[in-house]
Amino acid sequence: MRYYLIAGEASGDLHGSHLIAALHQQDPQAVIRCWGGDKMQAAGATLVKHYRDLAFMGFAEVIKNLPTILRNIRACKKDIEQFCPDVVVCIDYPGFNLRIAKWAHAQKMRVVYYIAPQVWAWKEDRVKGMKQYIDQLLVILPFEKDFFATRWQWPVSYVGHPLVQVVDLAKQQAPDPLLTDKPLVALLPGSRQQEIAKKLPIMLQVSSFFPDHQFIVAKAPGTPDEFYTRWLAAFPTVQLVSDRTYSLLRQAKAALVTSGTATLETALFGVPQVVCYKGSWLSYQIGKRLIKVKYISLVNLIMNKPVVTELIQDQLTVNNLQRALQELLSNSTKRQQIQEDYAQLQALLRSTGQASSTAATLIISGITRSV
Repeated sequence: MRYYLIAGEASGDLHGSHLIAALHQQDPQAVIRCWGGDKMQAAGATLVKHYRDLAFMGFAEVIKNLPTILRNIRACKKDIEQFCPDVVVCIDYPGFNLRIAKWAHAQKMRVVYYIAPQVWAWKEDRVKGMKQYIDQLLVILPFEKDFFATRWQWPVSYVGHPLVQVVDLAKQQAPDPLLTDKPLVALLPGSRQQEIAKKLPIMLQVSSFFPDHQFIVAKAPGTPDEFYTRWLAAFPTVQLVSDRTYSLLRQAKAALVTSGTATLETALFGVPQVVCYKGSWLSYQIGKRLIKVKYISLVNLIMNKPVVTELIQDQLTVNNLQRALQELLSNSTKRQQIQEDYAQLQALLRSTGQASSTAATLIISGITRSV
């Protein structure tokens, strides 16, 4: 069968790559074309467009780049038409993918959405339309199945979180050589250049308060080393590593992490963390009026309590971040409580087996039933 997958950022590329591997395993004749990244290409898909050309973060940034976004949408539609897939699989990235999903449905194509838009946080009214043009919705957070079933009478499928499988595989690998002999603090400033520019300078300044610790920055895939040097030049003791984020987390005593998927990865590795968010002033002002969740990190959202400290917008200062990190490094009681909460989190996310295999099975069986 023919599959067209669309992911628009690094996390979607990661999860898409495991889904592609599972599709190939269950359907050896699969022909897969994608918008995504290096990992999806390496897994066996033909890459049409790289996510680094698609990612725009924040309300103001999206408006500024709207002509580019619209050109990409037109190009994607044209490529899908030429490919004639049996199914279009949208992976997260709702601003782009919901438009593609609606169009694909109108073209009589089967549409599967893997990793649901976070409509429980904002824009819940999207669900009414989604029900009309998405044939299968595969969700990865345990509370999402009840949300859609109870509030919208939509029977969706919970497949578990794909990061559990990813992190389990990483833990089984032989450990890399130690990155440092000092206690290590991982800096994960994000995957988009816009967010890195907002948060990395603050994280680097905090490193000056901890001379007995080694701070190491995890470089984002697709972002050139030169992008980081403007800040790292003033902090010669801070290292930059590429393609070693999981090695970094396996060895880290604590981490400073940009809100998003990385917060969950950090938790699955058992690393105490401070979650950081800082956007443009306009994007933040719009967002705080529209988004209706208590927490910004996936860890706290899933557990429905403040497991990890969140420093958001004006709260993300050098002094506040330094104090929060100091507590993680020196307060053994807090570290123990975080580990207990992390264990409960992992149990919630392991309930269905491997998410990518489950998702592939549902996608293939859905195509078969619809023929």
